[in-house]
Amino acid sequence: MTTPARKRNMIIRNGKVVLEDRIVHAAIAVKDGIIDEVLIDEASLQEYENRYSEGDLARIDAAGRYILPGLIDIHNDAIEKEVQPRPGTLFPLKMSFLEFERKMPIHGITTMYHSLSLGVGLSLRGDHLLTELVELIHNYRGSRSIIRNRIHLRYEVSYLTGYPIAQQYIENQMIDYLSFMDHSPGQGQYRAPGSFERYVMKNQGVGIDEVHTIVEELLMRRRQIDWEKLRQLGKLAGEQGIALASHDDDSIEQVELSREFGVSVTEFPINMETAKHASKSGLFVCVGAPNLVRGESHDHNLRAIDVITEGAASIICSDYHPSALLTAIFILVEKGIVELPEAVRMATLYPAQALGIADHYGAIAPGKAADLIIVDQYDGHPWVTQTIVGGKTVYMADVF
Repeated sequence: MTTPARKRNMIIRNGKVVLEDRIVHAAIAVKDGIIDEVLIDEASLQEYENRYSEGDLARIDAAGRYILPGLIDIHNDAIEKEVQPRPGTLFPLKMSFLEFERKMPIHGITTMYHSLSLGVGLSLRGDHLLTELVELIHNYRGSRSIIRNRIHLRYEVSYLTGYPIAQQYIENQMIDYLSFMDHSPGQGQYRAPGSFERYVMKNQGVGIDEVHTIVEELLMRRRQIDWEKLRQLGKLAGEQGIALASHDDDSIEQVELSREFGVSVTEFPINMETAKHASKSGLFVCVGAPNLVRGESHDHNLRAIDVITEGAASIICSDYHPSALLTAIFILVEKGIVELPEAVRMATLYPAQALGIADHYGAIAPGKAADLIIVDQYDGHPWVTQTIVGGKTVYMADVF
């Protein structure tokens, strides 16, 4: 006989349910891993419970806490630090990935687009380890998963020899999201003189002579980019249903170029003019939760909270720090920038819409996957007490 947990039929009652447009005191009925009903009144709840015998329905008491859709994180490259916590110290890839995945439910993330970089050629950001990680995650999710593991391939456009690798992954449907990056000095994230060099020296542990060589080779490769081939790569991704993003757009002209390539998301625009133009042009604008939590960009670029205040951003991602995503949602509410349902949509529904999965994920509604988190607060800081993925509890914690 199967257990109630395996049947994934449950009632989560006594919670403050954050729906798309409002918060209601309600219960959520889950059947076979799918949200069956949102039960607003006690009579409906009792009627629903009476359909099941005692052993066929798991009952969870949310104890007055918030119930949110599971967070959907479209950009996070923290797996790199899990593999290499310090320059030159590589840990086994499988161990690193499994340990990293276990942390996600703690932070309320039920769908993670692991952001793997192809092309900088330094440390993990080259094809020697990138390909191993893509293969590992792709094979792993076909056999088991704690959360919904997706692959976000970040393709560095100056990495010319990486083109066939990206093309192969698209054609073989091994990735779920593609972004074009240009991390060359003098534009985008590294437009300030010396900023690229300082970043490489700090994070890769190289000296000034070596970084000068890196810059010279990078600029040489950038001059050789075939932009028409990149346009065709973006078109191929679109034909396969893979969303395409630009990265670090720093001007209206760059946004328009990105749109020509078929992007639907622009990640981390560098200035307000660019962010507003992208938003008005119908693109999803993504900002980083660490920027929101800290109140500033680590690269001294645009403040995320200003972009949201101006109505020019629709998605929050955790960028490089998974725990920042849930905290950022509640910071927006605490500061009176937006109401809680809107803040939640920025890390659930809007990412789902941008990546084409909103029919099944991103909101608490009948017919959608039962990816849910129960959230309490301690001294105003949110923390997850239970995470449910597809009707299965994958994390639970309480205080004593």
